[in-house]
Amino acid sequence: MKQHKRHIIGFLSVFALLCVIAPVVTQAAEEGTEDLPTLWATPWALLPAVVAIALALITKEVYSSLFIGIVVGALLYADFSFEGTVLHVFNDGLIAVLCDSYNMGILIFLVLLGTMVALMNKAGGSAAFGRWAGDHIKTRVGAQLATILLGVLIFIDDYFNCLTVGSVMRPVTDKHNVSRAKLAYLIDATAAPVCIIAPISSWAAAVSGFVEGEDGLALFVSAIPYNFYAILTIVMMVGMVLMKVEFGSMAVHEKNAKNGDLYTTPDRPYGNIQAEEKPDSKGKVIDLVIPIICLVICCVIGMIYTGGFFSGADFVTAFSGSDASVGLALGSFFGLVITVVLYLVRRVLNFKECMDCLADGFKAMVPAILILTFAWTLKAMTDSLGAKDFVANLVSHSAGSLMNFLPAVIFLIGCFLAFATGTSWGTFGILIPIVVAVFQDTNHSLMIISISACMAGAVCGDHCSPISDTTIMASAGAQCNHVNHVSTQLPYAIVAAAVSFVSYIIAGFVQNAWICLPIAIVLMLAVLFLLKNVHSQNMDE
Repeated sequence: MKQHKRHIIGFLSVFALLCVIAPVVTQAAEEGTEDLPTLWATPWALLPAVVAIALALITKEVYSSLFIGIVVGALLYADFSFEGTVLHVFNDGLIAVLCDSYNMGILIFLVLLGTMVALMNKAGGSAAFGRWAGDHIKTRVGAQLATILLGVLIFIDDYFNCLTVGSVMRPVTDKHNVSRAKLAYLIDATAAPVCIIAPISSWAAAVSGFVEGEDGLALFVSAIPYNFYAILTIVMMVGMVLMKVEFGSMAVHEKNAKNGDLYTTPDRPYGNIQAEEKPDSKGKVIDLVIPIICLVICCVIGMIYTGGFFSGADFVTAFSGSDASVGLALGSFFGLVITVVLYLVRRVLNFKECMDCLADGFKAMVPAILILTFAWTLKAMTDSLGAKDFVANLVSHSAGSLMNFLPAVIFLIGCFLAFATGTSWGTFGILIPIVVAVFQDTNHSLMIISISACMAGAVCGDHCSPISDTTIMASAGAQCNHVNHVSTQLPYAIVAAAVSFVSYIIAGFVQNAWICLPIAIVLMLAVLFLLKNVHSQNMDE
């Protein structure tokens, strides 16, 4: 019964979004346009995205949902002709998006990034950092802050973050009696929330790829100050550590951990695991730090190069006008070359081990590549049906005051969709093109805020979802019972989401990041002080 209710709510949420962003004012396709499909620029143009969203909510499986949405779009374009449908799916869809130079550059970046992740793990740099941290961290607060710092440092990819931070910091946090549930939360809260506000990351590359007709990277950078959930999650996490405040079931786990019980519950899925394989003694901290620094520097140089920095443009102009696809591909390539040379010179890895990481890195990025490819193809289907033109016509009939509430509405829809599906990329891959179509050529500021709301909502839902791959990896990285991680993290995520929702309502009307962001941070800190006082009173009673 609950499952059916959830499905009904999912459908209603999807149609609510469409109703809000596009009141049903249908204009038929112009006569005399022989090359356009019969259903051009009609409400049917949004059906592929609706089908993909609805199926994702029901099945909680993003690949098949996106593909079926693609097929539906092709059927409508080809007037249900079998041959036309197949040709449109492949020729105009999958093959076309994979032949696009921008898209291919993004995919190359992802593969090279995955290879670097595999190299850094194999070299033992992360393990060496863990040993260093164990020798220099003396307090419980310091252990948690070091975990956060490492999570922020590894901003390139959330998978890399989860895979590294847990194995590195687990011995350190165990030494200072930090519960496994708290460690899992710190890992999860510095994974996607950090990646989604880092311009040099796989997430920035993905978001850039979903934006057409605009400078994707420039939009991403402009949207960072409005990404309230990500920023407030980091503020909340640091604030709770420094203020020593816990609430909900996490407070129970932390209290027990101080008394020596790191798990709280009897279930210890990793309790019988012996000490992990000892890393190569040759691996040092520099084997983690130098590759990351080199990757960031090379990617920045690559992007300003494509923006004309070396031809006379200033840094800001070059960065904002850069080609993220080419810049990131070039930067990641040279970062990879430097890393391989470093490891060979230091004799940390031999040449064969380095080359083996190429395949390992590609395998790690296959899920991301699949989601991007299908999302791009779905967008191609809706574009071929004139979705942009339809939405543009409808926006002109929308009430101006209602538009100001859209960021908050989009945030909620993104939260629910990502929670139900367990994927951030699939969520903003579906929603961002719709948002761009709504606000393009109308209100640029509101478009940036709404894109941020898409990304923030996707991260929030992903953060809360028990079926999220990031959440699952955070549990594994911390060697924490997964149910414990989800149950302890959910109250924290809900608090950050509630403050973010209020902040998006304010942002929809104010539309100034320098005003909205400080207000959001103050609200977050005020909520933390309130929670601390309430928890203290409960403890006294």
